[in-house]
Amino acid sequence: MLGHRTLNAQDYLAILKRRWWVICIPALVLPVVAVVSTYFITPKYDSTSLILIDQQKVSSEVVKPLDLGDLQGRLGLITAQIESRTSMEPIVAKYNLYANQHLPMEARVDLVRKNLSIAPIQSQIDRANGLPGFKVVFTADDPRTAQQVCADVTGLYTQNDLLNKQSMTKGTNDFLASQLAEEKRKLGDIEQRKAEFESKYMGSLPGDAGSTTSVLSSLSTRLDADNQRITADNQSKQLMEVALNQALAAGTSAGTVVKTQQADETELIKAQSDLAAMEAQYTDAYPPLQAAKRRVADLQAQIAKAAAAPAPLSAPAPRVESNDVAQLRTRIRLLDEEIAAKTKDQADLQAQMRSYEGRLHSSPIVEQQYTEITRDYTTENATYQKLLQQMDQSGMATEMQNQQKGETFTVLDAASLPIDPTFPKQSVFAFGGLGGGIALGLLIVAFLEYRDTALRTERDVWAFTQLPTLAIIAYSTNVSEGRVTQPGLLKRIFQRKSSKELLAG
Repeated sequence: MLGHRTLNAQDYLAILKRRWWVICIPALVLPVVAVVSTYFITPKYDSTSLILIDQQKVSSEVVKPLDLGDLQGRLGLITAQIESRTSMEPIVAKYNLYANQHLPMEARVDLVRKNLSIAPIQSQIDRANGLPGFKVVFTADDPRTAQQVCADVTGLYTQNDLLNKQSMTKGTNDFLASQLAEEKRKLGDIEQRKAEFESKYMGSLPGDAGSTTSVLSSLSTRLDADNQRITADNQSKQLMEVALNQALAAGTSAGTVVKTQQADETELIKAQSDLAAMEAQYTDAYPPLQAAKRRVADLQAQIAKAAAAPAPLSAPAPRVESNDVAQLRTRIRLLDEEIAAKTKDQADLQAQMRSYEGRLHSSPIVEQQYTEITRDYTTENATYQKLLQQMDQSGMATEMQNQQKGETFTVLDAASLPIDPTFPKQSVFAFGGLGGGIALGLLIVAFLEYRDTALRTERDVWAFTQLPTLAIIAYSTNVSEGRVTQPGLLKRIFQRKSSKELLAG
């Protein structure tokens, strides 16, 4: 048929009716050839195992899991570790893989990598929290070899996952331990600085102002008591000195008077001591304190009156010191010693008061320095407590992993033993041969139609001559003696007639 006009459905039906056997022959032959060829192709067997990613069995509120990173990233890392030459070479050597191909070890390892595939199982449930598992598939020429290699690779996945987690937990524990030791050292240094500062500026620290003021008040009260005691001692001393002079002037005849004055003075000293002790503890409104003051005033007035009275006349006596005079001298000496001690105590109290007053004046500067030290201590202590808590959590997470209570890779389906090869599939080859045969037949028909220049219909004549057709006369070159000789099949297929021959006669 001439290829210079557009074909319609009627033309295609005519071609199919005329050339159907050209399509049927390849469509029948090629499937048979394809099926037969499967017996000459080395079969491939796939062994598959299923690994389930089992979630943590302990509540995350009880034990916080370690941050292991993205699951797909971890799976990619483990896959890279398994596909490394270090992991693949022992498997290649163990099962003598691809030995018949006489390849170097690197090429054999590459073939193992090429025939090993990992197929993650995507969850079909919303909020499934990652991948529920993945498949390990290995392809080999022998089903038993495929199963054994797949089982070994599956074991490497579970083993490497466990080793990676143990390495991560150990690294985390070691890092936390080192950080905890460093923070403990820093915290100890700050505590030592804080203790030394508190010891050096005791009383000037924040919060010590009240106690310092209270101590100053107590020291002031004690100083006032010492002043009153010293005053009282000085008065008693003056009275005793007067009594001593009178005793020396009157001689032995004044012994009785001196003895009476001595008793009064002794009572006065005792009353003054009691008054000073009460004044150090109580206020003036305290009734016993007022009574003590009146007692001291009465004794002082009585001693003054006795000292002003004239001594009785008596006969002159020898100038010999009596025991009373000696006792007066001793008591005066004791009073001098007590006054000196009280004076020294007074000086000590004044020095202490100056020290505490200096602490009060330096309190703002000390408070600023102490605040800085306290802030550093609070910060380091908070960091230390946080690290200590993280260390405890990491220890529990490590123990959970050791007891297989955390996230684990569990082999749900062991490596299968394939029965039928995955390649070649005879059914696939048969359908492929059928499709290829039909396609080849169509190509042959198209080629034959392209080379066929016969004019078979009025449309062909009109397309070729652009003239109206009056009649159609069949033409044959093999007519003799009433018998038509048909040319051979190949000759009829590949014979090309010219347009002049078709229109001749």
